[in-house]
Amino acid sequence: MTSAIRGVSGAGARYIEYVHRDLDREVTAIGGHYRFDKEAQITFRGQPVLYLSGYALYDSACCGVGGCGYALVQGFVEKWKYRNDPEGFAISRVEEIDEPNAQAEIGRLIKAKEMVQQVIFRTWLSQGDNAT
Repeated sequence: MTSAIRGVSGAGARYIEYVHRDLDREVTAIGGHYRFDKEAQITFRGQPVLYLSGYALYDSACCGVGGCGYALVQGFVEKWKYRNDPEGFAISRVEEIDEPNAQAEIGRLIKAKEMVQQVIFRTWLSQGDNAT
């Protein structure tokens, strides 16, 4: 059942332990690299939503160069930096946002605030393509 207030799963809600890693670390991939340079929150229907924004640069691919700005939405913040992992990084508990209308609306809000072309929701890791 989907909650009318929050736009996410009700009784079947899924929670994620999000580890707040250092930003501005370049991650090299086969065709280039990507980097998250900002961790931020927006409010949606009275709830804080945690997301990361960054960019990907395709500069070592055989077929050309390019890039894009994007945001990766972690979810609704349930507990903010409530403990640390063994390496000392803060951990927050977030609830996945899997309702398509909520994803579309949150995507529009983030695109209006950030210079990103794509907003991706963490649920894509387990449920398929949820990019807006």
